[in-house]
Amino acid sequence: ATPPCRIQKCTTDFVSLTSHLTPAVDGFHTEFCKALRAYSACTQRTAKSCRGNLVFHSAVLGISDLMIQRNCSRDGPTSSTHPEVQHEPCNYHSRTQHAHAHVHAHTHGHAHGHAHDHGHSRPGYLFCGLFGDPHLRTFKDSFQTCKVEGAWPLIDNDYLSVQVTNVPVVPGSSATATNKITIIFKPYEGCTDQKVYQAGTDNLPAAFDDGTVSSGDPIQVSAEAEGAAGKVRALWISERSPGRHVELHAGYIGATVIVRQLGRYLTLAVRIPEELAQAYDATQDLQLCLNGCPSGERIDQAGHLPLPASPPALGLQLQQLRRPSFSSQTQASPRGAVRVFGVEGAKERCREQLEVQDIYFHSCVFDLLTTGDANFTVAAYSALKDMESLHPHRDKWRIYPRGSSSPT
Repeated sequence: ATPPCRIQKCTTDFVSLTSHLTPAVDGFHTEFCKALRAYSACTQRTAKSCRGNLVFHSAVLGISDLMIQRNCSRDGPTSSTHPEVQHEPCNYHSRTQHAHAHVHAHTHGHAHGHAHDHGHSRPGYLFCGLFGDPHLRTFKDSFQTCKVEGAWPLIDNDYLSVQVTNVPVVPGSSATATNKITIIFKPYEGCTDQKVYQAGTDNLPAAFDDGTVSSGDPIQVSAEAEGAAGKVRALWISERSPGRHVELHAGYIGATVIVRQLGRYLTLAVRIPEELAQAYDATQDLQLCLNGCPSGERIDQAGHLPLPASPPALGLQLQQLRRPSFSSQTQASPRGAVRVFGVEGAKERCREQLEVQDIYFHSCVFDLLTTGDANFTVAAYSALKDMESLHPHRDKWRIYPRGSSSPT
């Protein structure tokens, strides 16, 4: 008798091997290609039993497409096809991937089911970002520009709290920007004690408040990260650029946070599993990432971002506000980072880094007209790149302004 077609097992193993991978971690490409080669080898072993099976042929085509898309060689090392032996209680992906992979294999039994989200569709992940004057991208991919002066909670659930403090950018404008971020990783039994991370203007530490840089026992990750081969702590900090770019990896809850300083202000990007983001009670309902800004705090009008006037005196005001020596401004513009931009000049400057005229481009134009500070161009570009590295759904990356909000 012909043995049964095993394509579902091949797909389940592939999802298990890739469900925890993220482009934000070093070695993503290598590990993803290894998993693809293992997937391909598995299909070859069961090919004879799967003749005429549409799911099988779809998977083979999907693997080929992904090999080309990821520039993977056909020959090379493959991932272990027995990920189930690596169950670790302080690794969110290890705790959840097998149940989700089983469901995934029986509902989307082909490679295309996760070709564009690197296996993150099961379990579901959410993204939130904040940058500029400030512009908020919520978990629902609603893009808002808000006032929100003072301290505001972005995320506040049973596992993670993120609060930002925003200050006015220029006199006469309601726009603010973020100069302080507080992140609380709440205690998780057997994995980590509570850890607090605080960043402020000119103070982007590579450690938690207590001076530590990690917490919890080592856990296995497929992509080599910092530390011993394939091992990181349940919670750890990676300093990508001293004083400018820090990443916090909470493997025990499957969350990643990116904090940057650009010019005088901070940007934030967060990815968290949906089931954890929804773990909150009625006292925690004010969360900007979850529900957006209150209507009275919105500067945009239902997605339409009215461009501010750029009075001639604005540049002078900003020049007086600028501190005489601010080394971090050199990242975007070494001298004269502040100037008066007209609409066309602002668009031209933003086009230097943002080729597609989506909402990030329009936010850049808004910020340059509001502040005259060229560092906001870099902030918009970095926010876009952080979104692309953390947002789980490529088809939702691009958001375009509504109606007449396009600056003309």
